Amino acid sequence: TYMAGYIQDRFTIDNLSFNIGLRVDRFDANQKALKDKFLLLDSYTVDDYPVAIEGKPDNIGGTFVPYLANAGDLSSVIGYRDGNVWYDKNGQIVSDPDVIASQSTTGTIVPAVKPDAGKLATETWNIDGVFQDYKPQISIMPRIAFAFNITDEAQFFAHYDVLTQRPSAALRNDPSEYLSLRTNPDGSLNNAGLKPERTTDYEVGFKQKISKSSALTISAFYRELKNMIQITKVNFAYPNTYTTYDNIDFGTVKGLSLSYDLRRTGNVRMLASYTLQFADGTGSSASSNTELTNTDQPNLRFIIPLDYDTRHQLTTSFDYHYKSGEEYDGPIVFGKPIFANAGANLVFRANSGTPYTRQSRPTREAAAIGWQSNGQRVVEGLVNGARTPWQFRVDLRLDKDIEVKFSEKKSGTFNVYLQIQNLLDTRNVVGVYRATGNATDDGFLQSADGLQLSSAQLS
Repeated sequence: TYMAGYIQDRFTIDNLSFNIGLRVDRFDANQKALKDKFLLLDSYTVDDYPVAIEGKPDNIGGTFVPYLANAGDLSSVIGYRDGNVWYDKNGQIVSDPDVIASQSTTGTIVPAVKPDAGKLATETWNIDGVFQDYKPQISIMPRIAFAFNITDEAQFFAHYDVLTQRPSAALRNDPSEYLSLRTNPDGSLNNAGLKPERTTDYEVGFKQKISKSSALTISAFYRELKNMIQITKVNFAYPNTYTTYDNIDFGTVKGLSLSYDLRRTGNVRMLASYTLQFADGTGSSASSNTELTNTDQPNLRFIIPLDYDTRHQLTTSFDYHYKSGEEYDGPIVFGKPIFANAGANLVFRANSGTPYTRQSRPTREAAAIGWQSNGQRVVEGLVNGARTPWQFRVDLRLDKDIEVKFSEKKSGTFNVYLQIQNLLDTRNVVGVYRATGNATDDGFLQSADGLQLSSAQLS
C-alpha cells in the first residue's frame, strides 16, 4: 500500500522568488519480512536468555544475539552480534566473524537457537519467531527552490530536493525460495524488507541576459544516492549462508551545465547546452556485483564510475518556422504562402562513451555454445576504467499547421508532420567486447587460445 501527499507554496519577497514544498510518502510492502537477516531460525537475545550469561561485558545490549561454542549449551557463549557488528566474548568488536566461528566445536557459526525453532522450511519451522510484519517506511521530502534577481539582466537561482523511490526489484516474499534454500545452501532469496531508495539533489546557478532575445545559464549540481539496492551475500547466516538483496549501495553524481537560449528571433529559435558530469558509486544496478558476490570475499564496497556515467553531453536544438498572415516572409508560389505555419526542427545530440571493464585475455564472448566455458576473465586496469566511443545522433521534424473551417463560427487546426529519427543513419557503438574494445570482434580467434582450439578442429 502506497500513500503520498504534498503541500506547496510559491511566493515573492522583494527580489526573491520562492517555491517551497513538502512531500510525505508512506510505503508498506504488506508482507512478512525477516526480523534478522542472519537468523533463519528463532534464536535468543540477551534480554530473553533463559540463564545468566557469566562474564557478560557491560557494552553488550539486551537486543544482542549470543553465539555458542556448542549447540544447545547455553553456558558456552563465545560471542555476540548487534545487527552487522560482531563482538567476542570480551565485548571487543570483531572485524571477521570467522574468529567466533572457529572457536565452536563444529568450526561454524552457532547462535543460541530456541528449542521450539524447528527445522528450516518444514512443518516444524517456527516462522513467527523468524518473520515480522514489514515496517512501513515514511519518507519526508522537503523541496526548496528560490531565485534572486541581482539586476534586471542577471539572476541567481538554487534548489534543494529530496526524492525517494519504492524498491523496484527483489521485494516480494516468495515462500518457495526458503524451501529451496533448505536443500540448496548458498541459494538466493528476495528481501521482503527492502527500503525505498533516496536521492538528495542540490543545484546552484546563474543566468545572464546577453541580448534582448538571448541568455546564458551556468549551473552546478550535486546528487547524493543512498539506500540503492544491490545483491549481497549474508555470510555467517544460520543455518545457511545465502544470497539476497539489500539497501547497501550509494553513489554521487556531480557536474556542471552550460546552456545558451535564443528565443524566437524572426523565424529562428535555438537552444544549445553542454553538461560535464561525474557519476560514481558502489554499484550501477541491483545485480552489478553478482560476480563478486559469487566469490568467497566479503561484501566489498568501493567507488567506481557507474555504468551510466556519461562524462560529456552536447545537445543543440535548431528550430526554423515561418509565421502566417502579414508576418509571413517566406516564398510565394502561385500567389500562395505555401510555407505559412510550417517549418523544421533539427536536434543534434552527442555524448561521450560509457564505462566498461577491460580484460587482458580474450575469451569466447561471441560463441553461442552455452556448455563450453569461456575461461577466466582477467581484468586489465581498473573496474570500469575504459570507455566506449562517442555517440552522435541527428533527429529531424518537418511540420505544418493547416487551418480548416467547419462553418462560419467553427474552425480547427491540424498539425501534419514528418519525423525522422537518426537522420544520418549513424551506427553508434553501444557496447564492445571487453578484451578488444571492438563492437564486432571479441579477439578470441586471433588469440593464443583461439589458434590452439582452431588447429584441433576437424575443419
